[in-house]
Amino acid sequence: MKFTDGYWLYREGWSVEHPRQIQRIEAVDNGIRIYAPTMYLRERGDEVGATILTITITAVAESVVSTKIEHFRGYNPPSPVFNIKAEDSPAYTVHIDGTNAELTSGDLTVKVSHDEGFRIEYWRNGELLTASIPRAMTLAHSPDNEKYLAEQLLIQPNEFVYGLGERFGPTIKNGQAIEMWNADGGTATQQAYKNIPFYLTNRGYGVLVNHPERVEYEVGSEINTRVQFSVPGDHLEYFIIAGDTPKQVIKQYTDMTGTPPAVPEWSYGLWLSTSFRTDYSEETVTGFLDQMEELGIPVSVLHLDCYWLRPSHWSDLVWDPEKFPNPEEMLKIYHDRGVKVCVWINPYLGQQSEVWEEAREKGYLLKNADGSVRQWDHWQSGLSWIDFTNPEATEWWKDKLKVLLRQGVDAFKTDFGERVPTDAVWHDGSDPQRMHNYYTYLYNKAAYEAMAEERGAEEALLFARSATVGGQSFPTHWGGDSEPTFVSMAETLRGGLGIGLTGFPYWSHDMGGFEGKPDPIVFSRWYAFGMFSSHSRLHGSNSYRVPWIYGDDAVKVAQRFTAIKRMLLPYLRALGHDAVDNSVPFIRHMLLEFPNDLGSATVDTQYMFGPDILVAPVFTHSGDVDFYLPTSGWTSILDGQHYTERGWHKENSAIDELPLLAPDGAMIPLELSDSRRVIALYEPADGEYTMDVEWVAGEKTEVTLSVTNGEVTITSAENSVDAVAVYSSGVTTEASEENPLAPLAPPQAWFTH
Repeated sequence: MKFTDGYWLYREGWSVEHPRQIQRIEAVDNGIRIYAPTMYLRERGDEVGATILTITITAVAESVVSTKIEHFRGYNPPSPVFNIKAEDSPAYTVHIDGTNAELTSGDLTVKVSHDEGFRIEYWRNGELLTASIPRAMTLAHSPDNEKYLAEQLLIQPNEFVYGLGERFGPTIKNGQAIEMWNADGGTATQQAYKNIPFYLTNRGYGVLVNHPERVEYEVGSEINTRVQFSVPGDHLEYFIIAGDTPKQVIKQYTDMTGTPPAVPEWSYGLWLSTSFRTDYSEETVTGFLDQMEELGIPVSVLHLDCYWLRPSHWSDLVWDPEKFPNPEEMLKIYHDRGVKVCVWINPYLGQQSEVWEEAREKGYLLKNADGSVRQWDHWQSGLSWIDFTNPEATEWWKDKLKVLLRQGVDAFKTDFGERVPTDAVWHDGSDPQRMHNYYTYLYNKAAYEAMAEERGAEEALLFARSATVGGQSFPTHWGGDSEPTFVSMAETLRGGLGIGLTGFPYWSHDMGGFEGKPDPIVFSRWYAFGMFSSHSRLHGSNSYRVPWIYGDDAVKVAQRFTAIKRMLLPYLRALGHDAVDNSVPFIRHMLLEFPNDLGSATVDTQYMFGPDILVAPVFTHSGDVDFYLPTSGWTSILDGQHYTERGWHKENSAIDELPLLAPDGAMIPLELSDSRRVIALYEPADGEYTMDVEWVAGEKTEVTLSVTNGEVTITSAENSVDAVAVYSSGVTTEASEENPLAPLAPPQAWFTH
């Protein structure tokens, strides 16, 4: 929200005040409290009738501080609130000198003064990170006397702002006005399914605004050199999180708001959906599996979208008996084929279902102010919302999910959760404005808990669309409704980069786009891109996404890239551990691996798939693609070409290729179709190369290679490695096979122990 009319004036009819000086500072538990009047108090009595803001700055964890701004402090405790995990006794120091103060926690120091106007500065190891400078902190009243508190934090030259959830516009948020308000807006607008009021910059810090209600950001879009965030009401709290690298900032953020768990390994394989509006039955989906198997495109998960349920009964969790007369038997048959099954659900109930009637009688549905059930006709006739603030309703719903799990369902696609009314009455009295975004947290938490309780946490998995702070604890998520075009494919990638920078390591999208039917080239290019994500799903709206519909080239692409992802399983296991241990995403903005490179800071048409694979999707019918190399020395994983120069490159990729590059010195573990275990080693210099490899889930083995004059020796764990494939311009091929690593590029050397 903008409060100003240019730099000097305010919007017509608005009353706007800023702290002018510091009346006094006092020590409080874990920090300091500042009393800051919005006028100058020059003599006794000036404080009479004055507005004085209370600002409390406290240590929360090492290198993390909270800044809370309050006007009238008698407000009711807000509900709901994010589940923030603060340390019980954080280490900190405080020094107060009159109306100046310093608070230090870890590497982060907060300096408060009013010598040159009221200001709060945030420093890390002697370097200024950001600051609230004069006329930045704001108390505002609208013409209708609505109250807002706002803060503006300094943006410095060459500083770029990222995050704020899964947003499909430019990944760098500088210049954008952004609202934290979950909406079903597709991937083509400023609306977002996953609004996360956390951003980070390339200067080594992040900012979490601790409000689940609507938070409005002006990221250099009101004052060019500041990030402004505002909320209605009497208080505003934000956390400054400092770290040496963006990865460290993300880790500290998720330590506070919820850490991501491991996901079952089978979920990394190919997901095949029935699509939404298509006509399907058990016979249809079995035929799809048969043909995929015949073509050599193995399916790991079969997803049944909405119409596994009866029309107008969504989502009562009851099978349509006409289409699926014996679901238990069907699920057993699919399991015997090695295929898991996911079913679509949402948190709503249509009034035609007997389950709706049961929920109404028990008081489990969201209410109007007069006590009647809240309903509308969007999506399903007479639809109602399950009230997850009611513990009994939550357990009742979880029990119904557990029935499906006992029948053999393996995962739930938790769709929707965004369109939540703001004039309804919740069971626990929660503020409807705050519940709008927070509802998705309760919804996905309940579904995830049902799976963990019934199957164990190691098998719990969702495929969720909406999210808020903490949603990363209930993986995985996907990018919502996209168009079958290259521009939508690019915006989808931007959404994945953004959600990864806000603590969500697992993420997927609809390969080929959701709406309409993609042309064969778009489908093929999107398929290649989609296989380099944590989770890879084929899904559409009113058309199927089976490859043979899109021609022979599409089948060839599907065969090649499905096989490559299966070969990368040992690599994926390592990425999974990084997700759990450090909250680092599978799809990584270049900033995460190259935080000191300004070129990497600005590119959002490519990404790192883990630390050692650069992926540059092709967004053109011609096959032309531009990609950026942040360092010298990269090798194409698909054709073996070596690149010696950093910077931008332009190439034309065949339909079954894309720039897929490994940096010099990279070690990538591969498991071949014949079960051979191979280390691919790219342009190694002489020396030792060591990595931990998980050839078998849960069993790590340290592998050490020694390179001398182009010769490779496996010096440790030699019994766990069948061969080392070397990609180097300095050696010639010694492989006895034509290409032992097909469908990857043939190596220049092949060493066995």
